[in-house]
Amino acid sequence: MQQGEAWIIDAVRSPRGKGKATGGLHEVHPQRILAQVLNGLRDRNGFDTAEVDDVVMGCGAGSGDHAMDIARMAALDAGWDLDAPGVTLNRFCGSGQQAVNFAAMGVRAGFQNLVVAGGVESMSRPASMHVDGFSANNAHLREQYAMVPQGISADLIATIEGFSREECDQLAVDSQNRCDAAVKDGRFGDALVPILNDEGDLALDHDEFPRPGTTVSDLGKLPPSFEQMGAHVQKGQSLSIDATALLAYPNVEKVNHVHHAGNSSGVVDGASAVLVASPEYAKANGMKPRARVVMTAVAGTEPVIMLTAPGPAAKRCLDNAGMTFDDIELFEVNEAFAAVVLKFLKDTGVDWDKVNVNGGAMALGHPIGATGGMLIGTLLDEMERQDKQTGLVTMCTGGGMGTATVIERV
Repeated sequence: MQQGEAWIIDAVRSPRGKGKATGGLHEVHPQRILAQVLNGLRDRNGFDTAEVDDVVMGCGAGSGDHAMDIARMAALDAGWDLDAPGVTLNRFCGSGQQAVNFAAMGVRAGFQNLVVAGGVESMSRPASMHVDGFSANNAHLREQYAMVPQGISADLIATIEGFSREECDQLAVDSQNRCDAAVKDGRFGDALVPILNDEGDLALDHDEFPRPGTTVSDLGKLPPSFEQMGAHVQKGQSLSIDATALLAYPNVEKVNHVHHAGNSSGVVDGASAVLVASPEYAKANGMKPRARVVMTAVAGTEPVIMLTAPGPAAKRCLDNAGMTFDDIELFEVNEAFAAVVLKFLKDTGVDWDKVNVNGGAMALGHPIGATGGMLIGTLLDEMERQDKQTGLVTMCTGGGMGTATVIERV
């Protein structure tokens, strides 16, 4: 094999189901959701699963129903050839994007010819991980970086940057309106793989989280989600969670709590899969590329504020590609919280009209491990719809990191 390009042949996803017991995907095991998405990708593209070098999947949980290397187990559940291996990785919210990035690296390096990457998360099926938070019971790490829940970090970003509740709510309304227009125009339909239950009946064939018609006035009635949490003193600690966060930012007097259910990412279930191939394999097997992966990057930032790395990751990715933000025509910035997107826009100067044009996680939901693969597929679909050539996906993650990918249509 020779070093070359990594082509994206196709990208599919499940619908996003509400992440609660009443959600359309709750009764379907996450292995089964991912297995059906894998088979949807196979059926659309006709590849031999025995020739898949690896199935690389992101998953944020890794416990309970998501345990035991869900990538391999889902491939087995799908009935794929036993020669198709699988590996599951965790870069928190960026796990699915990192899976695609690793697939592209393997193919570009000439180590692999055909890789399926993406991710899965059934947030309606949580399982205890028996840890005290990001430090995972490591007192030494906690003494160095007293990491707090992400909602507190998002509110801390808004406080430091001066983002108001009204700005965050307007961004959320924009996301809902854009999503509503995209749904009505059928922009998501081609990529969706309907999910069946074990009896063979339809479980879900559409995204069920969006709330069309949401207004700023509606959102203004919602109480801040993390204010009470911030005032809470955890067992064995002497300071509230807010006060703990401010140890890293002593110049900040108090945390302004602006985030709530409406301007934060939705809790949902879902899976994604992206088919990455070498040009040689694609040509030999009659596969037509939709895009190539130009560059990928990861960046780290201060881990208490945690969610500020999308801008730095995107810049590093573009720098390494010899590009600038002006070279990118469309962006997908994961809407983990409104302040994350506002921070990206402030850091980069990118026009909001180029970002998340079909709505984002505030409207559609964020199935942690699956989202990165979903965003890459959504971006590619929109690039084709608008006849654009270049796009960039970036996400914040736990632990103060960001992932980025630049793609270009072939």
